[in-house]
Amino acid sequence: MTFVQLIECRTSRLDEMNRLMDRWVEQTRGKRTATHSVVAKDRSDASHIVEIVEFPSYEDAMRNSGLPETDRIFQEMVALCDEEPTFTDLDVVRDEQLYAATARRFFELAPGRGDAPAFNDVFVEDYHDHDPGNVQDVIGLDAVRREVEVWRGGFDFSFTIEDQMAQGDRVCTRWTFHGRHTGEFLGIPPTGQDVTMTGTTVHRCTPDGKIAEGWWQYDRLGLMQQLGALEPTEL
Repeated sequence: MTFVQLIECRTSRLDEMNRLMDRWVEQTRGKRTATHSVVAKDRSDASHIVEIVEFPSYEDAMRNSGLPETDRIFQEMVALCDEEPTFTDLDVVRDEQLYAATARRFFELAPGRGDAPAFNDVFVEDYHDHDPGNVQDVIGLDAVRREVEVWRGGFDFSFTIEDQMAQGDRVCTRWTFHGRHTGEFLGIPPTGQDVTMTGTTVHRCTPDGKIAEGWWQYDRLGLMQQLGALEPTEL
């Protein structure tokens, strides 16, 4: 279970504390077990500093605390504080990356037959799609729906999400496409062939949680070979 430690202190020497933390990061490289750290300043009280440190588990946090470098840095941090820091130990019971959830929703809604869904809760109205398989970028919700309907018309398909990572306003999704070629696709008559294709998509999200832009990389050449439109390449 993911474990989070909440550290609160009061200090007027935040710059020195930041330099101290930089030194700890350098000294514990390759040894520390912390995976994520956020330092925040109270907007209503600039001396009130909160640090949130994330670990894979409580046991990992304890191993991190046992590092001699951590103990030395802690003593120096206490010296920079106006009063003794307080610690709150938290077991994470829910961790939802909301931008990532929006990206997953697209991959859930895209498969199906017939007309594409509205996608109003997924994309902004002027969504911009960068797909190397298209001569021109796809821009706008109506264009996105038409693009999805091309795939719906050609395949009975689904996506498997293999990996997903979110940072800032970007979400990167590594996926596998599974489909059966049941209709005409890019001029290729239906073959009934079962196909798979791997790819990666990076989405940029807006503060309200919708997707504003997307960049696609996928094995379109491999897909065409499976459909018999291209001869397999030989190394």
